[in-house]
Amino acid sequence: MGETELQILEETEQMQIELWRSEELERAGYSHRAAGRLAARQDIDLHLAVRLLERGCPPDLALRILL
Repeated sequence: MGETELQILEETEQMQIELWRSEELERAGYSHRAAGRLAARQDIDLHLAVRLLERGCPPDLALRILL
């Protein structure tokens, strides 16, 4: 497999991960737009983002805390 093919596979895998993260964040209670912003950031812990909402933090405040 060539270098270009590996790069395409990595980009596709990253897109799938971001989509999954976004879906999980929306399921937790974030808006579609907020979930997309959070999902694209690899430095934001998905579990922490979900726990904030589970503990009663409003989504807008959780977004400000995480970003």
